[in-house]
Amino acid sequence: MNEKTPLQGLKVLELASVLAGPSVGMFFAELGATVYKIENVTTQGDVTRKWKLPKEDPDTDISGYFSCVNWGKYSFAVDLCQEEGLNIIYELAAQCDIVLVSYKPGDAEKLKVDYPTLKKYRSDIIYSHITGYGLENPRAGFDAIIQAESGFTYMNGEPDGPPTKMPVALMDVLAAHHLKEAILLALYHREKTGKGQYIEASLFKAGLSSLANQATNWLVGKDIPRRMGSDHPNIVPYGTIFKTSDGKEIVMAAGTDKQYRELISVLGRPDLATNSKFEKNHGRVIHKEEINGIIQGEIIRYTRDEILEILQKKRIPAGGVFNMQEVFEVPESKPMILEGTYDNGKEIKGVRSIAFSTTDKMHVEKLSPPPHYGQHTRQILTEVLKYDEKVVNDLITKGVTYASE
Repeated sequence: MNEKTPLQGLKVLELASVLAGPSVGMFFAELGATVYKIENVTTQGDVTRKWKLPKEDPDTDISGYFSCVNWGKYSFAVDLCQEEGLNIIYELAAQCDIVLVSYKPGDAEKLKVDYPTLKKYRSDIIYSHITGYGLENPRAGFDAIIQAESGFTYMNGEPDGPPTKMPVALMDVLAAHHLKEAILLALYHREKTGKGQYIEASLFKAGLSSLANQATNWLVGKDIPRRMGSDHPNIVPYGTIFKTSDGKEIVMAAGTDKQYRELISVLGRPDLATNSKFEKNHGRVIHKEEINGIIQGEIIRYTRDEILEILQKKRIPAGGVFNMQEVFEVPESKPMILEGTYDNGKEIKGVRSIAFSTTDKMHVEKLSPPPHYGQHTRQILTEVLKYDEKVVNDLITKGVTYASE
């Protein structure tokens, strides 16, 4: 571990599962914190271990989905419904600075791992709770549903097509970012006052706060955002997908009238600069289909590489519509790739959770690969909690804990 990791020595108890909570845990692991991932014995661990694509190995407990947010963690498998298992969690909580949970409102209390209970074991603990809709609504938070109910699905898709869910669980990702910010503020508060606290972030509110101009287009302009494909409701040409002669696609972001004039000049149509319908952005928004059709007619004369080179030389914002293989061929992607190897020699790759840099390198340069289910149960019991080997074996035999051998 890099000695400059800013959160080295911090300990996180991750009682969360799936995506939102675990992504917060990985963020702290990458900054140097020790993260204990608590996995349920009765479900054989985080459910995402089983969320596999058809091409994935059915015999391993590391799925591509699970691996996206679980690098650098210690997997501890335990049955919270058994008193002995619950007591182990209390002992771990006493050593931890942060707790991550993703229970429905009321469930933490039923399981006896709520904030007032854990606070008894460490008074300055920071208890971080991700919910679906907030503390007053008992509904579970499923990303696909919250995408729909926060307006994203209605807006997403082609004009003549059905509402479409985004291909990433973005509500989980957004809520996780909000919770990270809240935890960092809570750590700062604790540094100043010595006090911990309970904090909560919901998927619904995170989605709502991220509607940005689409929300205010309604609140201010009383215009309900409609499906526009990749087009932008306020700027043209911006976001529209244009096809090239080699069957590929590009997207442009001419956000100013100046950039628009440069674009049409490069495309050999300077006459469009003085056309009253297209001269100003407002006119282009009104006559979007017409101007985009003209631009498409010019771009189709080039291959993707040809037109992108021309546009980039003139500093006109444009880029290719890349598939995932192409994404990771971009030079800027290389530093974001995580690489690890298991004891059996099997290699695995992932993506860093941290996408910022500082003048003094702060984050962990190498994380251990996503853990196997119960991989660190024995280690945590013996080295962290100082249990006798006989006691550990007894706990495993009784099914209170599980350890992969």
